[in-house]
This record gives sequence, C-alpha cells and structure tokens, in this order.
Amino acid sequence: MADETPTERTPEPAPGQKPRPRQEPAPGPEPAPALERAPGPESAPGQKPLPGPEPGPESAPDPESGPRPGSVPGPEPDPASEPRPGPDPGPGPGPEPASAPETEPEPAASAPLPPATPLAAPTPSGAHPLSHDLLRSLLGAWALTACSQEETAAVEAHLNHCPSCAEEALRLRDAVGLLHTEHSLDLDPMLRSRVLAGCLGRRPARIPVPDWAGAYDAEAARLDALLIDMGEAEWRTPVRLKWFDGRRPTGRDTTVAGVIGHLMVVDGIVAASLGLPDPLGADAPGSPLARTEAYWHHEPGAAYGSGPPGAVRELWREQGHALVRTVSFAGRGVADRDVPYGEFALPVRDAFLDRAFACWVHAVDIAEAIDYPYEPPASAHLKAMIDLCARLLPETLAARRRAGLAAPPRRLVEAGTPGRTLHLQVEGTGGGDWYIPLDSPAATASPEEAVATIALDQEAFYLLASGHVPPQEAAAGLSGDTEAIRDVLFATASLSRL
Repeated sequence: MADETPTERTPEPAPGQKPRPRQEPAPGPEPAPALERAPGPESAPGQKPLPGPEPGPESAPDPESGPRPGSVPGPEPDPASEPRPGPDPGPGPGPEPASAPETEPEPAASAPLPPATPLAAPTPSGAHPLSHDLLRSLLGAWALTACSQEETAAVEAHLNHCPSCAEEALRLRDAVGLLHTEHSLDLDPMLRSRVLAGCLGRRPARIPVPDWAGAYDAEAARLDALLIDMGEAEWRTPVRLKWFDGRRPTGRDTTVAGVIGHLMVVDGIVAASLGLPDPLGADAPGSPLARTEAYWHHEPGAAYGSGPPGAVRELWREQGHALVRTVSFAGRGVADRDVPYGEFALPVRDAFLDRAFACWVHAVDIAEAIDYPYEPPASAHLKAMIDLCARLLPETLAARRRAGLAAPPRRLVEAGTPGRTLHLQVEGTGGGDWYIPLDSPAATASPEEAVATIALDQEAFYLLASGHVPPQEAAAGLSGDTEAIRDVLFATASLSRL
C-alpha cells in the first residue's frame, strides 16, 4: 500500500465491483457514522452494494457463495476510503452517500458490538499481584504446605520466573523432608526408667519404690504426659470404652475426661485399702463397674468434659502419687494386703499391676480418639502385666465353668499334681511362655501334660485381654485340643472389664 494518501480520489472498488462515478457530497448534515450499513440491492438499479463491515458473531458468511469481498488476501484497502467502525476519522473526504433516499438506521442493538473484556480471576497474582519480597517470605510456609490455595498458586507461578527463589524453594523442600521421620517424635518410653536408674545408681533413694509398683508409676506418668497439653476441646473428645462381659463384646461411650474419672474412682479401691481417702466417699460401691456408673451419674459435668479443662486430671494425678508414696513408706507387709474388687480380690502387689494395665489400655483408647501415637510399655513392665493375666486365667476359667460358659473338666487330679495343661506363648520383647492348668486351678501345670498351644504376639494378647477384639477373631496360632483352646481364649477376653 502507498505511503501517501491523495487529497481527493475515488475509492477503489472491491474485487468484482464496477467502478462508479465520483459524486460530490451534498451540503447538509454530517454523514452517518461508520456503523450505518451500505444501502441494499434496491438502492439503485444495476448497482452492486458496497462491502459492509467484517462479519461478526451475528452475520456469518453464506457457505455456498464463498468468501465475501474483502476477505481474500490482496492489496490492503485505503483507510480513508473504506468505512470501518470507530470514531470519526477526522477531516478529509468521507464515504460517498448513496443516491437512493436515506433510510432509517438500524437499531444499535443489531449492530455487532466488540466483545467484552473478561474479568481477571481473583488471585493474588491478578488484580493485586504480590511483591517479590512477600512471595519470598512465603517460601517457608509453601515448603511446609501451610499456604492457602491462592498463595500456593502465586508462589508457584513466581518460581517459574525467579531462579533465586526457585533455588531457595528446593533447599527448603529438602530440609522439610528431613523433618518427616518414619518414627514417632515421642520420647523413648524407657528414657524415664534409664534416667531414674542412673540417678539411683549414683545416689540410692532413701525410700525406694517397690519393684511391683514400678509399672504403675511408669504407666501413670506416661498417661499424664499425654494429657498435660490437652485443650478444652480435646478433653471433650468422644472415647469408646470396650470390654468383654463374658458372653459378648460390649462398650460404653464417654469422653477423655470421663475415662480419667473412671481410672480415678477404680484407683480409689486401692486407695481405700491402703487407708487413703476414697474419691467416692465411705459408702461407695465395691465393683469397678458400679463405682464408675455412680461417678458418671453424680458427676455428669466431669464425666463429659464440662468445667475447668483437666480438673479431673489433677485429682487422678495426686491420688496416684499418694498411692506410690504410701506403698513406698509402708514396707514389705503391704504387698500381700487384699484389695476387694467386688466379686474377687487381689493382693496389693497384683492390684498395682492391674492398675498399670488399665492405664495402658485407656491411654491407647485416648490416643486413638485424638489420633496420637502411643508406644507399648517397657519390656519388663509388659512382661509383669502378661504374667498377671496368665496367673488369673485358671480362676477365671473355673468361674466360667461354674456359670456354664465353659466345658466341664476332662480329668480331675489331686491338688498339687500335674494335670492337663495349655501352653500359652506370647511373642515380643515382653513375651514369654506360660503353662495354664485346664481342669482345676489347684492342679499343677506341666509342659509334659500340654494338650494344646496358643501363640500370640504381645499386641494381639493385649487386644484380647483388654476386650478390644472378640475371642473368635484373635490373631493367634492354634494347635491341639480345640475345646481347650476355645475355653482359654474366652477366659482371656473375660479378664477385661470397665
């Protein structure tokens, strides 16, 4: 196209259109805007219409007639001679008016309008872009996946164009990977025992804690460490307590606060046996289930987490410390004193192991409710708890026979003589081998008289003895007399209680 524009010239016809004589514009009003279309075929006889504006969304070209004039590549039309939408081109010769009478212009709505500009999405990098310094300050949160969705999008878009920030982001991601270990971040459960052993090795305690009370002291301390940082909402977290009632699995819904209250009132049985105050008073029920129901009935606020957060923890904690101090100062004679549990009784030494096992079981219940890891007890303490369960199995099996829940004895023998025996094998650091007399608690268990074997790992034994799995579903290796195996599995589950 030529660079200079003549002052007066005849508009060049579009390809295929006949030239027409030049006409001077008649004096009168200013020509219509460029959006006005050229007259139709009836404007003048034998005259072809001028090319109109480019087809928009509402005026697509006829597919049978081919491209319209002006759409074929060719010489670029003179800007001064071709009508186009937009503002008035300024002084100079305007478009030639049609020789036919003027017609009414079409409404503005029928003319094609330019498309509206789409609005930008409301992201930090859109209408309000984040600065380089602010995006760099977000790299640490981005590496820890702690940014919002909008911030993450802005940071990742920035990393595509900023090499220094991209290098820093890679270093931060590598550092975060080192923080995610496969093991629990909790302290080793044996750390407390090793520290105490080291201290006592250098300076023995004047009043040592009895060995049989060490498991309770350690498990109460671990549970207290789990509770110490809990907020008010966590104290009200629902917890499902489970046990086996002798015939079927059962349970009770409470909260974290209710679980600690249950531990406190059952520990109160041991406290009353040692001459310490009973948290339920002098007329409290004797069995653990009745005591717990009475506490939850008379103290519904404490059972369900209302009131000051962790108030019940202080009461349970102080009572536990008093129990350990009392047996430490009492001497050897206190270990054999009976602790009544309603239908049965345990010596104080075994009652402390029983309360240590309860601390472990309910600590796991709480940890699962708040989604927190919890390790098993130390090996020596775990073995002492499993040993208590194994020693209680003969009496539990005899009680189930009296209730008609177990098969009758096969072969009765004199007290103190070997009889039919079951071999209980628990695998793990706290496990071992135990031999259970089958026909009478007074009989002597003997490996030579073993008629069946049950093999479990320590976790499976814990789940069975705490009533958290039914006896039929216990993950155990079994061999020998199936009736004896069934009776012992059900007796082990019956050791559990609220």
